[in-house]
Amino acid sequence: MKRLLSCYASDFKDMKADELKNAILASEGRTILGETVVTAAPLLEGVTNAEVMSAFGADLILLNEFDVFLKKINGMKDEENPISKIKNLVGRPVGINLEPVDESANLIDEKVKLSSGRLATIDTFKEAEKLGVDFICLTGNPSTGVSNEAINNSIANAKKYYSGLILAGKMHGAGMVENLVDEKMILSFVDNGADGILLPAVGTVPGINENLLSDIVRKIKSKGALVMSAIGTSQESADVDTIRLIGMSNKRIGADIHHIGDGGYGRMADPENIMALSITVRGKRHTYFKMAQSINR
Repeated sequence: MKRLLSCYASDFKDMKADELKNAILASEGRTILGETVVTAAPLLEGVTNAEVMSAFGADLILLNEFDVFLKKINGMKDEENPISKIKNLVGRPVGINLEPVDESANLIDEKVKLSSGRLATIDTFKEAEKLGVDFICLTGNPSTGVSNEAINNSIANAKKYYSGLILAGKMHGAGMVENLVDEKMILSFVDNGADGILLPAVGTVPGINENLLSDIVRKIKSKGALVMSAIGTSQESADVDTIRLIGMSNKRIGADIHHIGDGGYGRMADPENIMALSITVRGKRHTYFKMAQSINR
């Protein structure tokens, strides 16, 4: 068993969900996850955002707005299995968002309708399994009407039809007004089988502070689940000092994974912000190791 921050590309090829979870836990709060929107043109012509994020220190790659039936990634030639292709290009575990939309939800914004390949359903879980997706985030994009209750209801099917790592939770309201840190609901995510919980990063949503999150993080971890702090409010394109403050706060509360979102130019975080977050939570030694290693190792 190896810590994720010490892994090479070859270590991930046959890594199972429980092994990936253990590798993250063993890294003691020093795992960086970069997210990108695959329906947008990439930041740099001729290279995917996944490759850029990996080059700047991301350990895990999350593809947002990926439709498991259409299988399209902007900036990459059509592939029968683009997940397999991206994994070969970056040498990192690759995940996708699937969204448990609550059709009864009352939204405070105009609702965004999703394609069937982006919804959290039995069919999409099965397809994600076929594609070799390493992890799934059950979460919601802005104005989609994803609720905590709908997330909770989708976990059982995810566990039944998909063998990878499952992360569940919201990084913002997704168009709804509800308690994002509902302790009873969040702990039930874990009881129902979620491998990790997604929480808004400290300082990214109004009222989300260290005092609020510290206790719930301890309870989540006492149940054996991972905690991912998520920067999902476009602060991924803020200045480097802001990113450092967010990173240190979430390290203090006990986050296992530090997520940085897709709200920057090219629909990914500013590359220097990925590197700044990485250096903040694990220093230059481990950051440069990730940036420098070849995918052929």
